[in-house]
Amino acid sequence: MKLKIVFLLGMVVAAVTLHAQPGTAEPKTKWFTDARFGMFIHWGLYSAAEGMWKGERLRYSNNYAEWIRYRNRISKEEYGTLAKRFDWSRINPEEWVLLAKKAGMKYITITSKHHDGVALWNSKVSDYNLTKLSGTNRDVIKELAAACKKHGIKLGFYYSHWVDWDHPYGWDHNKELTGIRDEDYNKYWQEKVIPQLRELLTNYGDIAMFWFDMWMGYDKTVVKKEQLDQVVRLIRTLQPNCLINSRIGLPASDPGVDFESKGDNEFGSVYTAHPWETSGTIAHSWGYYGQENEWKSTSQLLQSLIGNVSLNGDFTLNIGPRADGSVPYEGVRRLEDMGRWLSRNGEAIYGCTGLELRAGQHDWGRITTKTVKNKQLVYLHVYNWPLDKVLRVSGILSRPEKAELITASGKRPLRFTQNGPLTHIQLPAAAADPFVSVVVLQYPEPVTLDGEMVPESTFGGFALTATNVWEHPPGFKLARYDGLRPTRLVVDREGTLAWEVYIPQAGNYQVDLSYHNHSKESVGIEVLVSGQHLEQQLKPSGTVVAEPHSSYTDEFADTRLGQLHFPKAGFYQVSFKTASGTMGPLYFNRIWISNTAQ
Repeated sequence: MKLKIVFLLGMVVAAVTLHAQPGTAEPKTKWFTDARFGMFIHWGLYSAAEGMWKGERLRYSNNYAEWIRYRNRISKEEYGTLAKRFDWSRINPEEWVLLAKKAGMKYITITSKHHDGVALWNSKVSDYNLTKLSGTNRDVIKELAAACKKHGIKLGFYYSHWVDWDHPYGWDHNKELTGIRDEDYNKYWQEKVIPQLRELLTNYGDIAMFWFDMWMGYDKTVVKKEQLDQVVRLIRTLQPNCLINSRIGLPASDPGVDFESKGDNEFGSVYTAHPWETSGTIAHSWGYYGQENEWKSTSQLLQSLIGNVSLNGDFTLNIGPRADGSVPYEGVRRLEDMGRWLSRNGEAIYGCTGLELRAGQHDWGRITTKTVKNKQLVYLHVYNWPLDKVLRVSGILSRPEKAELITASGKRPLRFTQNGPLTHIQLPAAAADPFVSVVVLQYPEPVTLDGEMVPESTFGGFALTATNVWEHPPGFKLARYDGLRPTRLVVDREGTLAWEVYIPQAGNYQVDLSYHNHSKESVGIEVLVSGQHLEQQLKPSGTVVAEPHSSYTDEFADTRLGQLHFPKAGFYQVSFKTASGTMGPLYFNRIWISNTAQ
């Protein structure tokens, strides 16, 4: 719920946005939205191939090792021989559970059947399963379920329902060329999908979630809505508390869906009220790849987790064990690092959500929050320790009772000042954590927010950009950063842009503009605030060499527009206006406002 109140005082605008507290999760999904961090395990016959087949690496482009049977055109029979490479004397699923627990994870989802059609458990439905192919009496799913129960980790199953390279009527993408009859595909569905799901739902205790893997809506595939409804009914009947993800092929709003799964390694960009998660890789491949060299850093993984929680999402981080069950050293190190961080800072993740401020508005890091004993705690995750030791927080109108830094020896009190929606926190010289430091603000009641204002930069000024604009004509197109040109508004007609800015103290402020004029003639513009205006003719800005001998792009020029005087602290509306008859295109990048006294 938002209520915007605007007080016009001449040209001065005071704007307050009141936000209700984020709604509590449904009882069924509360464990999921409290957990925030889980483990994905991709493990199967492909783990023994290690991304190589007869001396040849994976074909085509994505280097996902679990796709090797399809991409390298391996026969079912030859692919099955990979089971002989599994070292059952070393495989111990409890070690995966202990690693997840050490990393601070609260749930595990394992690939019970991936696209290759091989069941990890001793399925009575199909002999094409790891137990029978390996000639062992072991059931990895049973062992994992027992270990999860023993150590208090919730268990979920990934199950590839749409794609199956084993069953003659399962879908593989080559059927885009040959086609398949609906009645034949349904034979696969009734002979394999439904019976195997029934096995998983009845033989392994409480199942926390089913993670299906259709990365598009069912209506773009061979799957029918009634088949998905059949799956949902089966799960609801046998395990009513089991969660179902949106990649079953249904929209997140469908009653058969409990949480949204974004695309692979697709992270949040806006605050989303319903439960959602990102499944992401710790390196590049999901299944074990012997040539892997794209390991993500601990900082990158922590920031992915924090970023999602700040937008009300979870992070499910994948490991790909080898055929002997071992996890690569690089992955173990990162999980241990994350676990140590969470052992100290976990209160800022578990049970947290985000504030409904503009996503990513603070250039120093991200914000999470939760309510404890009727106090609202706001956690400031500082990725970049400010050089001047002042942490600038924008958009919270409430005054905190206290500010503290989480350190290895406990919480350390910090001094702070409050000026309208701007909070300045005095930091010590050194960061408290080598990865991400956390500052805790405590408020006596739910905070009041202004989600529209331009945030204050770490450098003390205000960047009025294409993404934090308050109002703009609907005809102005937003063009995102494309690797060469910054995110910009395409101004190709007459119109006005407006921003809400809180000026912290009276005085003179410098105003600079960054733009690209794509036309052959100068374009007249003006900036207006509180009865003052700055005018300039923006000359054509031409081209710049981005990379010598290879890349040329639009030049974005910086120009000084002049000074504005703000008679007192408060909210102001700053407007940018193009001259009458402007045809453009003019690419608007930013206005930068800074106090000349600083």
